[in-house]
Amino acid sequence: MCRMLGLLATKEESAEHWLVQSDRSLLAQAHVSPEKAQKDGWGIGWFQDGGRARVVKGTGQASAPTELDRYLAAAREARGPVVFGHLRHASNPMKLPYEKLIALENSQPFEAHTILFEHNGAISFPTETRPMLGVHEPKVHGVNDSEVLFWLLVRNTQEVGDPLLGFAHTVEDLVRVWQGTKQTEIPPFSGLNVLFSRSPEELWAFCMWTGDHGTGLFDESRRYYEMTYQASPHRLLVGSEPFDREPGVWKSLTSGTYLVARRKEHTIDLTVGPIPVPAGLVIRPPPS
Repeated sequence: MCRMLGLLATKEESAEHWLVQSDRSLLAQAHVSPEKAQKDGWGIGWFQDGGRARVVKGTGQASAPTELDRYLAAAREARGPVVFGHLRHASNPMKLPYEKLIALENSQPFEAHTILFEHNGAISFPTETRPMLGVHEPKVHGVNDSEVLFWLLVRNTQEVGDPLLGFAHTVEDLVRVWQGTKQTEIPPFSGLNVLFSRSPEELWAFCMWTGDHGTGLFDESRRYYEMTYQASPHRLLVGSEPFDREPGVWKSLTSGTYLVARRKEHTIDLTVGPIPVPAGLVIRPPPS
């Protein structure tokens, strides 16, 4: 179960304050407690000139002595209308030895030319899902179930031309895979919290989870998968946790909802609404 940050601004700017400096920055979230340590990798992504995605990653805890300098350097360098940050707490639905989970190709964000993606949660049947990726299946390089989810969302979004419908189809695909396994004791996913961008002009956030996974790292009144955002006319911040203690400025993005923010000439256009997935879809048992 990971932690995420996404920034969209009307002008190119740094996200270093929320990546490093604020009292609940992404860096601070890396080592809140040993039990909730985000120790299995980190990454920072942004768009360079021409709209090509760039990602800098590490394989350990961002605050560890072996990783901290690279994390701080990436946080200083990352600028743009869009910046992503990710801390990894590795899921292991394939039940692999721990050492196989830790590699740069398993750290997030993932990128594909002009696309950035990061995920918090786990899909339960990544091996069974891979055939649904079509032409993107050979592009899976690691053993992270989130990478399978990434390419599934890319495929569905490319097919329908709309990330919202693409995400809804992705949920449906995961449920169909789950139904095919007939393993009713395992949900199709624990969390499908996703940040997704196809260009410096937009940022999508999707929030969906099953089950109870405890509370947030800093605030016990928040559920672990409850996302949050702060919007102004010129900037949107969205993530897994509020990045500071400012009261009243952080709004919740609850399970089954999405957010899309788009850059206009002088402002950010924000929409929040329900994900168009049929009611009961994620809890419907497979046919007997």
